[in-house]
Amino acid sequence: MKIGFIGVGNMGLALIKGILKADFIDAEDLILYDPVKEKTAGLEKEFGVIVAKDNIDLTEKSDIIILAVKPNIYDAVLEEIKVKVTDKKIIITIAPGITISHVKDILKTGKIIRTIPNTPALIGEGVTAISYSQEIQQEDKEIVEKIFKTCGEIVEVEEKLIDAAMAVSSCSPAFVYMFIEALADGGVLLGLPRDVAYKLASKAVAGAGNMVLKTGFHPGQLKDMVTSPGGTTIEGIRILEKNAMRSAVIEAVAAAYQKTKGLK
Repeated sequence: MKIGFIGVGNMGLALIKGILKADFIDAEDLILYDPVKEKTAGLEKEFGVIVAKDNIDLTEKSDIIILAVKPNIYDAVLEEIKVKVTDKKIIITIAPGITISHVKDILKTGKIIRTIPNTPALIGEGVTAISYSQEIQQEDKEIVEKIFKTCGEIVEVEEKLIDAAMAVSSCSPAFVYMFIEALADGGVLLGLPRDVAYKLASKAVAGAGNMVLKTGFHPGQLKDMVTSPGGTTIEGIRILEKNAMRSAVIEAVAAAYQKTKGLK
C-alpha cells in the first residue's frame, strides 16, 4: 500500500508525521508532492520518504491520495490528476466545502472519502470527522481509520452533517484559544504573571474537556458540581450569562457552518 500526499501544509504534515511515528507502512511507501520544494526536502532527507516529480506522478504511484491543499485549488488539482485515477484508488479530501459528489463529478471514478481534521492533530490530540462514498468497502475504512487515528480520534458522520461537525471541531480550537487568552488576561488583571496565568487557564480548559469525555457526565452537571450556592463560581457565571456567552458561541458555530456553503 502506497499513500500519497498532494500538499505538505500543517495538516498534511501532521498526518505524515503521525503515519511515520505509527510505523504501519515503510517510509518509502509514503509519496509526497508540494510545489514548494523545501516542504518535502527535509522529510525526504530525515525519513526517506519518496518525493514525486508532480501531482500526476504521485497519483499514478499511490493507492491512497490525500489532497492536503487549499479549497480554492481543489478543482485544478482534481482536473490535473483525473487521468491517473482508477476505480481502485482512494481519494481523501481534508478541506471544508468540498463534497463527495463534487469530487466524483470531476474524477468520474475512484473511491472518495471526505474528512475534516482539526489542528490539535499536530500534537496527536485531534479529532477527525469522516464520511464515506458508497464505493468504500470495510477494508478501505479500516485503512483510512488507521491513518487518521495516528493523529487522534475519529468520528464517522453522514456527509450531510460533516459541515456541522467542521463548525464544532475544526473551527472551535480558535474559539477555545480566545477563551484561554481571555481567562489568562483576567488572571493578569488580578496580578498573576502571564506565564502562570496561561498555564492555569490552559490546564483548566484541557482538564474540563477530559472530565466530560472520561466521566460521561453532562457538561451542565459538571458545571453544577463546581458551583456552590452563593459562591465565587456562580458569580462569574452570572456575568457570563449577562453578556450572552452561550449565545455568542452558538452564533459563532452557526456562522462558521454557513461560511462553508460559499466554499468550493
